[in-house]
Amino acid sequence: MDSDGQYGRQVVWTVVGSDIGPLLLAATGEGLLCVGFHATDAVRDRTLDRLAGRMGVRPVEAPDSPLLAEAIRQLEEYFAGKRRAFELPLDWSLLSGTSGFNGQVLRELASGVPYGAVVGYGDLARRVGQPGAAQAVGVAMGSNPLPVVVPCHRVVESDGGIGGFGGGLETKRKLLALEGVLPEPLF
Repeated sequence: MDSDGQYGRQVVWTVVGSDIGPLLLAATGEGLLCVGFHATDAVRDRTLDRLAGRMGVRPVEAPDSPLLAEAIRQLEEYFAGKRRAFELPLDWSLLSGTSGFNGQVLRELASGVPYGAVVGYGDLARRVGQPGAAQAVGVAMGSNPLPVVVPCHRVVESDGGIGGFGGGLETKRKLLALEGVLPEPLF
């Protein structure tokens, strides 16, 4: 058993296509564990190695697993413009200190920033009772193991700038355009 008590826990994964490129999805019996952007072979292998190290078990490719089926369905609906909110069980195992600041920020983001809305880094910090912690909110966004589902793309700079994004700014722009926040990119 590893330090997080994860030994022997089954982790299944698959890669699915999306409007923002291939996404690696991983899940456990607890729920969706990971969404990884740009899931090329190299990125997939690095992500799976990281998951194995953190979870104490090698993830198993299982595209037809019932543990992934609902996440795949809801993501397809989201990218088709038919879903505005995800209703999935989430496994927060990859987020160290889920009850700490990062966990508070990501949970507030998931529940309090709806489709088609954006929030500033500082505003999100205030929502969790930590005014002045805008930079720490940025760190929390970078630690998000469940992007798209936990919508870190909806966090922007207070001056109107788009801010950073682990999946790349083009991906963030596409997600915000899908939700009607930004105009569709011309190219």
